[in-house]
Amino acid sequence: MDVLTQLMAGFATAATPINLLWCLIGCVVGTAVGVLPGIGPAVAVAMLLPITAKVEVTASMIFFAGIYYGAMYGGSTTSILLNTPGETGTMVTAMEGNKMAKSGRAGAALATAAIGSFVAGTIATVLVTLFAPMVAQFAVKLGPPEYFLLMVLAFTAVSAVLGKSTLRGLTALFIGLAFGLIGLDQITGQARYTLGVPELLDGIEIVLMAVGLFAVGEALYMVLYEGKVKASQSKMSSVHMTGLEWKRSWPAWLRGTFIGFPFGTIPAGGSEIPTFLSYGVERKLSKHTEEFGTTGAIEGVAGPEAANNAAITGTLVPLLTLGIPTSTTAAILLGAFQNYGIQPGPQLFTTSSALVWALIASLYIGNIMLLVLNLPLVGLWVKLLKIPRPYLYAGILIFATLGVYGMRQSVFDLVLLYGIGLLGVVMRRFDFPTAPVIVGMILGPLAEAQLRNAISIGEGSALVFLQRPMSLVLLAIVVIVLLLPRIGKFLAARKGAVAAAPI
Repeated sequence: MDVLTQLMAGFATAATPINLLWCLIGCVVGTAVGVLPGIGPAVAVAMLLPITAKVEVTASMIFFAGIYYGAMYGGSTTSILLNTPGETGTMVTAMEGNKMAKSGRAGAALATAAIGSFVAGTIATVLVTLFAPMVAQFAVKLGPPEYFLLMVLAFTAVSAVLGKSTLRGLTALFIGLAFGLIGLDQITGQARYTLGVPELLDGIEIVLMAVGLFAVGEALYMVLYEGKVKASQSKMSSVHMTGLEWKRSWPAWLRGTFIGFPFGTIPAGGSEIPTFLSYGVERKLSKHTEEFGTTGAIEGVAGPEAANNAAITGTLVPLLTLGIPTSTTAAILLGAFQNYGIQPGPQLFTTSSALVWALIASLYIGNIMLLVLNLPLVGLWVKLLKIPRPYLYAGILIFATLGVYGMRQSVFDLVLLYGIGLLGVVMRRFDFPTAPVIVGMILGPLAEAQLRNAISIGEGSALVFLQRPMSLVLLAIVVIVLLLPRIGKFLAARKGAVAAAPI
């Protein structure tokens, strides 16, 4: 009953005209971002982070959340019609959705994607409502040693899972940790790694880092390496589903939701893994296996789209309750919270209760808005694809530059912005993941503070991490996360060698 009362209070806040307007703007921007290939929600949220200097905290969080899950709705449009996933989470949708579009069933594919996203998003939001407060109550009991190891778990999980190589992920993490050390020491007040530059005494702004790496880096990379790519578009058909298509879709929506949600709540690499898992499950269970990979099976669109949206909503559980981001966009949202001086974690549900419940309530409202926006207006979204790429990337660079300059009116910030943008281009070119840089930069100083506190509790001894049951469990999980991918690769290589050996 307490949860219900707080949720109703959240609805009262989220349903104010100004917050509804921000939710609508976020949903529209998010859908547009999803439709336009190459611009994901991480880039959009990073580019718009400077608005945190001007907009009230609840309104801006509702706005960013709208962009986040709106992009997942919009991403299915380009995947189905263009065979060009706007986001990595919609790669699987392209496999069957584009086949359906080419066989004249684009409308049914778009409809099952939009309705599936709505069903999954709503069920996942109910699960967030029920489980997030419980996780927060448990997390309040954790001390500095557990918090430090939770952050180490976030570091290792994000670095090991995001990107193709654990070594590259850890390298990106250490770059982020190095940037996080710049500025004044939290305890001694000593200047660290500032190179005598006064502007660096306050450290590097997370907003500047996120905008440089994602918005500027992405735009420059696209211009330099992918700006000339063209895609053929499948024809639109009326957006409706037959009775048989409804019958085939709804079990896939439910299965996809319950596959996707748990993956969102753990550091397991975002929505890519659950979408592939959902696709595999649907292919095994389908009575129409001959349609997969040929004319396109509607279950192959319905399941992965539901898994994708459920995973995205699930990322809010660890973000709000533990302050741990399990995806790139969640890492940037963590930076947005910190811009307001708010640290997501177990105390958030008591210190900023109104904000949290308004944000959760806005997810319910946003899902309804997105269903209304996506089904009738899909023809309008498709017209966005006609915007010439040079204008699009030029617009991103202009927004990024004005946004960062508007924060402190500093020319040094602009030089730093484009320097970080070039770092983003190099990282993208050589396949280094950028999310660990942001995670390292945001959580690094917090991890340092918790480590110092933990060592103080242990009176200078590092054995404090082995003497507490919960910290011991977390330490074991960190080791498993680091070793599991290597063991998996070793076993797969061994199996391949045995299969290839002559009999």
